[in-house]
Amino acid sequence: MPDAMPTVSIVIVCMNRPDILFPCLDSIRAYTSVSYETLVVAYMFSDGNLALLKERYPWVSVIESTGLRGFSENNNLALRQAKGEFCFIVNDDTCMQMPVIDRLLEDFSRLPGNAAAVSPRIVFPDGRVQTCGRAPWTLCRYMKHYLHLVDETRPSRWSMKSGLFQTWTLNGACFLARTELFRKAGWFDERYFFTPEDIALGHNFNELGYGVYTDADVEITHKAGGSVSAMEAAIKPARVAGALLFYGGKNRIRRFLLGSYIWLVEGCRVLKYILIGHKEGRNRLMYRTARNVQRTVTSGRMPKEVFETFSREG
Repeated sequence: MPDAMPTVSIVIVCMNRPDILFPCLDSIRAYTSVSYETLVVAYMFSDGNLALLKERYPWVSVIESTGLRGFSENNNLALRQAKGEFCFIVNDDTCMQMPVIDRLLEDFSRLPGNAAAVSPRIVFPDGRVQTCGRAPWTLCRYMKHYLHLVDETRPSRWSMKSGLFQTWTLNGACFLARTELFRKAGWFDERYFFTPEDIALGHNFNELGYGVYTDADVEITHKAGGSVSAMEAAIKPARVAGALLFYGGKNRIRRFLLGSYIWLVEGCRVLKYILIGHKEGRNRLMYRTARNVQRTVTSGRMPKEVFETFSREG
């Protein structure tokens, strides 16, 4: 139940989508018995939707966010206000059908003191697994992923096991973390705008000597829409800029090689859309996206700056 001195601080970022946020909040209320507070970052909410949120969910602490911010910055707005011993990060497009928070909290009693975070098995509405643990994300793995050649549901040392097991990194859609260790890790890295802040956080936990775990017996549904957004021509370049930061690091050669690889892949996509027609509809959007990614890898700009630039271009 909600509490002034909570055990868990639930943090949700929502971009003006009460239609997906409200079912998420309802499921939290229905399936959570430990003491908690709920912090919702209402990002770019209309006045009407903001009023509706406050009216229907008076037990929620609403944090208004109107400036241009990515996933990391918006979550950190709430995390810096969190009073709980644990923080539960969850996407607004998720829904519980079991006491996810209670079960993950119980897991910490069985884990060593250096355990920083534990996540559930995350599934799509049709039951397919999205992630159940995650292996380390290396430069080579990302390059394969860029060609859609990585299957995170393939069993490995770090994933798709049964019960409670140690994994390497996190899926930002849902995890429970010790607030103290999360704070020591610096919260989410705000250099990233649209990924890979969750992967970077998991790697950071490991580098600091903290453990990351998954409980395959605990499940949450993540709707995770698969359609291409009209903002894809700004979102994907920002993601790529984040990947260059994370996988390239301070090594200029690595960043150059990764950037060249991405530029060539996107060059093939540009050619594809020129050949099949790129002046109308979805083809036009995908052509512009590929060209913008090419411009990104040669610009050296930060993810937020990339998003701002291409979102203005429309």
